[in-house]
Amino acid sequence: MRQRDREVRMHEQAHVAAGGRYVTGGPSYTYQTGPDGRQYAIGGEVQIDTSKEADPAATLDKAEAVLRAALAPAEPSGQDQRVAAQARAMQIEAQREMRVLEQADQEMRRMDGEASAARADANAQDANAAGMQGPGAERDRLERRIAGFFAPARSAEQINQFA
Repeated sequence: MRQRDREVRMHEQAHVAAGGRYVTGGPSYTYQTGPDGRQYAIGGEVQIDTSKEADPAATLDKAEAVLRAALAPAEPSGQDQRVAAQARAMQIEAQREMRVLEQADQEMRRMDGEASAARADANAQDANAAGMQGPGAERDRLERRIAGFFAPARSAEQINQFA
């Protein structure tokens, strides 16, 4: 009975150690009285939080911790195997949710890029409508005005010639 008690306690402590913050309490044991009148642990369990988190990445981390906790003992029980299967399903679902969120994020970035391109096109069209043909158009116009300002003075004959 002492050997079984040690095995049960080691088994449950392995769950506690691997479960970390997701363990919701210490191990609880089922006892049997031995021939010497002492109580010996013959079974036990550890409660662990297997609920989904709000964020898929956090759920994935939790699922991995639960899986490690379930399979921590040297000889996982049938219940341990069931919890491990539940944790694997939780991992798969969290990974799927993360892919969906990533795809949505990529789509939003694509749409933002298209909207930025459309705004740039609209701004270019507005500039063209205002008589600006491109980034150098305003510079060219200024250079022509300056050249006219500094043009050589015309004689009275030249001025009258155009009148």
